[in-house]
Amino acid sequence: MFHFLGIGAQKSATTWLFEQLNTHPEIHFPNGKEQHFWNHQPDDAAIARYLNQFTHPTQREGEITPAYAFLPPAIITQIYQIAPHLRLFYLIRNPIDRAWSAALMALNRAEMTITEASDQWFIDHFHSQGSLLRGDYELALRHWQSIFPPEQLLLLRYECVVQEPRALLIRLAHHLAIDAEHFITLPAAQLHRKSFSGNGAPLRPTLRRVLETLYRPRITALDDYLGYPTGW
Repeated sequence: MFHFLGIGAQKSATTWLFEQLNTHPEIHFPNGKEQHFWNHQPDDAAIARYLNQFTHPTQREGEITPAYAFLPPAIITQIYQIAPHLRLFYLIRNPIDRAWSAALMALNRAEMTITEASDQWFIDHFHSQGSLLRGDYELALRHWQSIFPPEQLLLLRYECVVQEPRALLIRLAHHLAIDAEHFITLPAAQLHRKSFSGNGAPLRPTLRRVLETLYRPRITALDDYLGYPTGW
């Protein structure tokens, strides 16, 4: 049964989360982690084929695609119409750190070393529409929570993956209505295993100023929307 959808965010430990969930006997990912099915508005026949993969009678089934965070309301409405019961979760990270990590990933894909990339190369990446959308958590929350009941979307923090991964997984287990005992008994080595991590290059001070200018107003706006400080 189509039960859950992870909607993001990119470079916020979604691969780690997928791997942890995939160890749970009540969870099933029929087509792996990222399907990107909803990236383009599908027709009825395509939706029927998509839903037909979620057929297990007892397991909670779903997928995690970070690009879903910035889907337009029209597509979110389509998702709600076929699965109004969906449990959603959104794993977010300090948008300054997220943007830097994403830029490093793009650098690697371009087969460049960090010494080959100028500040301007990074600045252009930071200002790209894709990067800015992926760091606009408030907009994503507004879109999804205007269509799905807010209580169906669980907001998770990257910091918890680093500092208290077991507590994060237990919280998610309750949200998905699966047995939390599985995560209580997972070995610590499993919980702290890194997945698809970047090269860890430090953020250049010149670039931090650029990212602070870009994201400080968004962080303030997100704090206001959530009603509590994120501490970023």
